[in-house]
Amino acid sequence: MAEYERTLSDNLAAGDFKRRNTVLAWLHLDGWLLLLLLSLMAYGLFVLYSASDGSQATLLRQLRNYGIALAALLMASQIRLETYLRWSPVFYLGSLLLLVAVPLFGVGAKGAQRWLDIGLIRFQPSELMKLAMPLMVAWWFSRRGIPPRLLTLLGALVLVLLPSGLIVIQPDLGTSLLVAASGLFVVFMAGVSWWYIGWAVLLFIASFWPAWLFLLKDYQKQRILTLLDPESDKLGAGWNIIQSKTAIGSGGWSGKGWLAGTQSHLDFLPESQTDFIIAVLAEELGLRGVLLLLALYGLIVFRGFWISVTAQSGFARLLAAALTLTFFVYVFVNMGMVAGILPVVGVPLPLVSFGGTSIVTLMLGFGVLMAISTDRKVIAQ
Repeated sequence: MAEYERTLSDNLAAGDFKRRNTVLAWLHLDGWLLLLLLSLMAYGLFVLYSASDGSQATLLRQLRNYGIALAALLMASQIRLETYLRWSPVFYLGSLLLLVAVPLFGVGAKGAQRWLDIGLIRFQPSELMKLAMPLMVAWWFSRRGIPPRLLTLLGALVLVLLPSGLIVIQPDLGTSLLVAASGLFVVFMAGVSWWYIGWAVLLFIASFWPAWLFLLKDYQKQRILTLLDPESDKLGAGWNIIQSKTAIGSGGWSGKGWLAGTQSHLDFLPESQTDFIIAVLAEELGLRGVLLLLALYGLIVFRGFWISVTAQSGFARLLAAALTLTFFVYVFVNMGMVAGILPVVGVPLPLVSFGGTSIVTLMLGFGVLMAISTDRKVIAQ
């Protein structure tokens, strides 16, 4: 007994548990992920200042958005993983009820009814579902085991399709696809048979024609046709893609210089502060500026997958991988639509575009990732 106490005392003196006393460990934060996110935000402010023609008001509003988002991240990281597991169904059902309330009590703008106004705040319930969806599907599989059986898989698909359908009718096809993707990533990571995946791909391809006839609205069809031939309507539907391609191509390797872009500052480039902000970056800082941004995104995705691989439970692994893949899809879809290889669906560039709700939602997801990382370290210690 005395030998055991002496050994334990020596280990403590050697500092085996010093990490537990660091500020980051005390705050349940992943240091590397936090550093990468702060670097991305700083780079985003640098680009946004030019995209907004040097507007200090826009910069201050974005700083406020970042402050709220960081507070949300800190709050989410403090919640234990067991709490997320226990309350996932409640969060999902609450978000689902809010989606049901949108067509009944929602506020419309630009031909779409996507917002709820409760006096103090106005928000999109679909943004909450981006986080509620992977939580719920990961909970579903964690309770029924993986790899999933056919009935478990069908139940997961119902969980994915129900809120996605409610978002489609707002209408908001882009967000609906992103929400569905966040759930389907969990399904994929759960180890679904490739036989099922093959049938799902065939079914998806077969649904194109019925969706075109009965689901897609006229403006959504126009976006797809414009993607195939933007020159067919240069001054109308094709204007956005043509101008964004012009801005990207004119930047070359080194760009025209910060604050020296012509497409954005002369108001040729639409939505230069939000959806098309990467075109401003490419024009002013060139390909090297875009590569720096891609490097930051790549490191964040790598860190997210590292947290997933080292997680201690099936629920944590599925959730971390789904949140990371969803973040990657955000980046891919935005860059794809600006480059003209995907339809314009109104997806902002993560943590760079000016915005509020989308930034807070993303940072809540990263807060959950940090909670998973903290859970791993506590078990290891």
